Amino acid sequence: MAQSQIKFYYKNAAAETIGAEHGITQSRLEKLLSELKEGIRRLRSNSELKEKEDAYRRLPYESRTVEKVNDLVAEFSSDCDCLVILGIGGSALGNIALQTALNPYLYNLDGHQRKGPRLFVFDNVDPVQFGSFLDYISDKLDRTVFNVISKSGRTAETASQFLSIRKLLVDKLGEDALKKHIVATTDSKTGTLRKIADDSGLQGLDVPAALGGRFSVLSAVGLFSAAMCGIDIDSLLAGARDMDDRVSGEDFAKNPAAVNAAINYYFYKQGKRISVMMPYNSALYSLADWYRQIWAESLGKSKDLSKAEVHIGPTPVRALGATDQHSQVQLYREGPNDKLFTFLEVEDFGRCVETGPSPQNAKELDFLAGKDMGMLLNSEKKATEYALLSDNRPCLSVIFPQVNAYTVGQFIYMYEATTTFTGALFRINPFDQPAVELGKEAAFALMGKVGFCEYVGLSYADFAKEIKSKTNIDAAYLL
Repeated sequence: MAQSQIKFYYKNAAAETIGAEHGITQSRLEKLLSELKEGIRRLRSNSELKEKEDAYRRLPYESRTVEKVNDLVAEFSSDCDCLVILGIGGSALGNIALQTALNPYLYNLDGHQRKGPRLFVFDNVDPVQFGSFLDYISDKLDRTVFNVISKSGRTAETASQFLSIRKLLVDKLGEDALKKHIVATTDSKTGTLRKIADDSGLQGLDVPAALGGRFSVLSAVGLFSAAMCGIDIDSLLAGARDMDDRVSGEDFAKNPAAVNAAINYYFYKQGKRISVMMPYNSALYSLADWYRQIWAESLGKSKDLSKAEVHIGPTPVRALGATDQHSQVQLYREGPNDKLFTFLEVEDFGRCVETGPSPQNAKELDFLAGKDMGMLLNSEKKATEYALLSDNRPCLSVIFPQVNAYTVGQFIYMYEATTTFTGALFRINPFDQPAVELGKEAAFALMGKVGFCEYVGLSYADFAKEIKSKTNIDAAYLL
């Protein structure tokens, strides 16, 4: 096991720190860890759930995927100035998180800081945003690669983006350009995008059939853009393997994912149903975005494994230290004590920026002069944590020795395992997302899809009428 380990710290959620009313006692934690062992056995006794868990747990060991990614990088990188990701949700958030965490802030703007093509990730269909990008990229297509990511190919937002780009390429460069400028990341055997890719001879990367999008960042979904942009994917996966060792042990008291899950479950049951993740490092902010999806989509469920109505799920919130000390901490300290806070702290930022001297007429700023900004940021973290603890607000910390591919791989894998363990305690399926389907089908109906919608038992035309009857503006209520 390597020395560069992220660490999970939970004393400031314990009763000995904030009192028995708002903190967790050691005996209660031990009882929950015992319950978790049984919960994991129960989850893994379900063959479908075990297959889905195994799908993400195998990813750090998939050497053939890495070989295929590296082969495509070698093929495309010398002729690629711009890499464009077309995807949404799990097909985009992981790509953004890796890029933000592991490449310089001005990566796209400063060629001296860039180790690969400029990266653009489009995870929405805002016509103003996408139209602006089309204006920018239309005369750069000959040195642009588009990676369209969709396991099915039927996700409306991604399909809309892809069809627009496909037309642009054909109009500007001809049909043969599709093979040279599009990489399709999709199911290996079935689905609309797979059919398009095979028929058009597109370059392709596979998404395992059992793998959910929010668990896919360590698959080809996230690895291709990372490798193209100079991120060390071998180190990223090595960090994930390291964490796999740590979260696979039977001694749950030393298992960071198990303890994290037990604490999150306990506080949810105690009425603290909002989970705030607050990185004190701008590079980690998009990892908090990635966390929001995996936490919300995995744990927000109406039914448990026995099909009983439960309507459970913690609400994830992201905040950025020190920025959101000035926008959210007033609520966090004096508002309802219904939140569990998780700080992301960095010990060594890898760079020192020294504050300049104070002017003669502002000697009250002398305490900052000559101090490293990293020291100030970490002092802000401790100060905020102290302020929250003074009001008996439970706090956890994940501590990064440094932010690099290895530690980011550890973090991602730890939270994937934490999500699974928390789902086991809730006795729900953490791998499905049934509530997402109705909105997808409703959008299809409103866009004029023809045929019968099995999900609601209506034709798409009749479904569209029903939607409009409830959502069209009633002038009597318009002020």
